[in-house]
Parts: sequence; structure tokens; C-alpha cells
Amino acid sequence: MASQIRPDAEAMMLTSCNANFQKDAEDAAAGKHGGGSGGVLRPSRICHLAILSTAFWAFVLFLLSGTQGDAGGVASVLFKQQPAFSVPPLLSGNAVDHGHAPPAQPPPSSPSSVAVTQDDRSVTSAPADRCAGRYIYMYDLPARFNVDLVRDCKKLWRFYDMCPHVANSGMGQPMGDTEGGVFSRHGWYATNQFTLDVIFHARMVSGYGCLTGDPSLAAAVYVPFYASLDGGRYMWNSTTSRDMLGLDLVGWLSQRPEWRAMGGRDHFMVAGRTAWDFRRGQDVDEQWGTKLLNDPAVQNMTVLVLETSPWHRANLAVPYPTYFHPGTDADVAAWQVKVRDAERAWLFSFAGAPHPWKRDNVVRPEIFRQCGASSRCRLFRCVGRGSANTCKSPGSVMRVFEGSEFCLQPRGDSLTRRSTFDAILAGCIPVFFDPGSAYTQYTLHLPEAHESWSVLIVDTDVTERNVSVEETLSKIPPETVKAMREEVIRLIPRVVYADPRSRGVDFKDAFDVAVEGVIDRVAKRRRGDVGGR
Repeated sequence: MASQIRPDAEAMMLTSCNANFQKDAEDAAAGKHGGGSGGVLRPSRICHLAILSTAFWAFVLFLLSGTQGDAGGVASVLFKQQPAFSVPPLLSGNAVDHGHAPPAQPPPSSPSSVAVTQDDRSVTSAPADRCAGRYIYMYDLPARFNVDLVRDCKKLWRFYDMCPHVANSGMGQPMGDTEGGVFSRHGWYATNQFTLDVIFHARMVSGYGCLTGDPSLAAAVYVPFYASLDGGRYMWNSTTSRDMLGLDLVGWLSQRPEWRAMGGRDHFMVAGRTAWDFRRGQDVDEQWGTKLLNDPAVQNMTVLVLETSPWHRANLAVPYPTYFHPGTDADVAAWQVKVRDAERAWLFSFAGAPHPWKRDNVVRPEIFRQCGASSRCRLFRCVGRGSANTCKSPGSVMRVFEGSEFCLQPRGDSLTRRSTFDAILAGCIPVFFDPGSAYTQYTLHLPEAHESWSVLIVDTDVTERNVSVEETLSKIPPETVKAMREEVIRLIPRVVYADPRSRGVDFKDAFDVAVEGVIDRVAKRRRGDVGGR
């Protein structure tokens, strides 16, 4: 109330002061003050105070005019706690830095020009908020849940050093044009498939324009826990070691008021491995993985994984990270032109290893047999161990895919393969042998009309009914193949993760699609819809 009355009072005082000052000037001109006409007029101290006070309240009113629509007024601008968003220096690597300034509150998309009448005064409505319904509240977790894991990168994996792979915000080492023209000059990194937690966190910090420090505004709450890195470092240790940090996280979250608001049902995090790596059934050291996803508290959350379990649909599957992390729209457009114009000498190809230990994967040996016997198939065998494996050479694999019309994608160690997204990136039409390898997994990112961009040959048809892969693919008309490839190329932006450090990306990438899916699920949960459960 004082902020409304005080300026009016000061205005009256200033008016009175001006009147007195004008009267003094007239008296001086008439010589009534005895100083002659050459003196300097000096207003009274009261006038000085009135002028200073008026200037002060004019400044306050200026601040108020810039925050119309904010229920907190000036107090909300000056005293509202702002989130301290920053990219941990450990994530930035040594590559060219595209900028890590914390995201400011996003400007409105377009100001409203609608005017209303209130107390005979014309009032313009507040600008539209382009982040309405899209705000994300991100926890500032203790370092042991994320940054410390990156700092101890040499201990993350038993078989090789993960430090080069967590560099550059999780994208790994830049490749550039080191593979004989296979890749373009910008946006290509030797990305490990298990660093999505780091990539996602860096992208949220630097590239998502709708972060908020007010949980009440948030459409969803992001928990930047590096579950994948934590799961890998103790995979061969005791179950106690494997589960320790996950249980610590649950205990930390349960004490937070943001968690108690919905019991975690509006929370989400990324666990960049398959769900099987986090669903150990018993506390037996011989069993694989952690039990993170079996925790009742975590089951309330939405967890983004590389592959979901057919029996547990609480999680959402997102694409494996590929080698391509474009920094601009032009990077994507140039790559799409390249793969569209690629000369494809092979009808189909397969890149992989035999997997003799997977006795239930009977289709893979048959693929090796059929591809090896066909003059129209390019067979690329993965040989060697660790980093020496031939399939760990991005250029070699992508060269095979870029030269093929169709890329065979049987199940890998689990239902899905990173190779599926490498094939899409190369403009190669994927051929699946199980619906669970893509169709029932990546429902957010891939079109429901599966036949428009892929081929399904049921594995039992190949193994039990002697169906020829070559004959099946040869029967597809050339104009249909061309249309399918164009659809695959159109999908590329939706299945790649843009460079987290770049500000020049306007296309919707895999990160954007995933966040939209999470927000939609949380909204359904708030409404009580079955689809959000």
C-alpha cells in the first residue's frame, strides 16, 4: 500500500515545491529579495528532499512496471532464490567450448497485445510464457552422485579407461574427418554407449531453456544421478557395493519436500543402460546388476533407460547415443544430404559378432550363414577384444552401413542394439527379427507405422521355415525402398543427441523428445490417467 501512496504524496510535494520555486523566481525578477537580478536561485532544502524522493520512487515504479503479472512484485525479483546452474568443469573436456553460461529465464515467445479496461485505465496483459507447462526443476545433488563419479573415471569400468569417454560432456573424443571421409568435419565424437547420463545432464544445464528454481512451477523434477556410471564400476563386486550409492540417493531424495509433494511420481532420471542392468532379482553376488529399478521409491519415478523390460513398463526407452552430436541445424542438414546421395552397392549388410554364448539367439548364426553365402550382402565381423574390437572403429562400421540399402539388426546381448541407431544415422533401412528390438521400445522417438521406415522378418521364419533374407528384401519395389530410406533420413534429428554445449540447435533431438515424453507422463499422473501409471 505504501508503494502506491508514497509516490502520490511526493508528487504533490514536488508540485508545491515547483510552485514556490516559480514564485521566488518572480519575486527575484521584481527585486523583492534585495539581491538584484544577477543572483543564483537556490531552492529550499524541502525542495531538494522532494526531488530526491521523487527520483527514488520513480525508479521503484520502473522496477514494478517490468514485473507485471508476477504475484511477488518487486520482492519476487530482488529476493526470489535463483537456481545456481553450472556445468561441472570435469564435463567440459578440452574441445572447443561453445559456451556454458547458465540459462536465463526464457523470454516470452510473443507479447500479447490484448488490452483490458480496469478502473477506466487501459492495461496491457502480461506477455505469454513460452515455458508454461515445460518448466523443469533440477536438483543440485551432492557431488558423490555425479561429479565425483566422473572425477574417478579410471575406476568406472573393469576393462578399459573411461576417462576419454566422459570428456566433452560425455561425448568422448572428437573424431573430425579422421576416418577417410566417412564423417563430416563437425559434430563427430567417439561416444561410448553408456555415457548418456552425462550427456543428458550437460544438455539440461546448458541447452534446456526452461529450468526453474521454483519447484511449484515445475512440470517435472530432474534427478541428475549418473546411474549408468555407478552401475558399471562395481558390476563384478559384491551386491552391497553395487547397491550402496543407489540406496544413498533414495534416502537423500526421501527427505526432500519436492519428493514428498507427489511421492516422487513427478521425478525422472536417466540410467543409460538396459533395464536388466538395474533389476537384479536377489541379493546374490553371482546375479547380474544392481537393484535400483526394483526399489519401491524409484518405481514411482520415470527412469529413462536404453531398453525397457517387457514386464515392467514404468520406464521409458530412449535411443542409444550415436557418434553424431550436431552443434547446428546446418550440421544435420549437411549430413542428411550426404547419406541421401551415398552410393549403396550392397542390398543388405550385417556388422556383429557370432555370440556363441547366447544359445537362445538362434537367428544370428543363420544371418551369418545367409549373409556369408550371398554376393549382395556385406558381412562385417566384429573380432578382437576391448578397444581393439573391429566394431569399435566407428568409421569402419559406418562405411558398411552407408554402402547398404538394408542393415540387419538381430537382437544383441539383449533385445536391442546400439547398431540400430548407427544404421538410421547412415540412412540404412533397419531390418528387425523381433518387435521388441525397436517397435515396443522406442515409442517416443520412432513412428508407429513401422513399415514406413523398417522391415520385420520374424526370427522363427528364418530359423524354422527357411525364409531367405535376400529374397524377402529383393521383393521390395525400388520406389518403396527409396521412400523408406527418405523416412529413415527424416528420423535422424530425433535419434541423435545434440552437442550439449551448443546454443545454435533449433531442431528437436532425442533429448527434447524424451523430455516431452516425461512431461506428458507426469501431467497424466497428476490427472490420474491410466496412461501415466
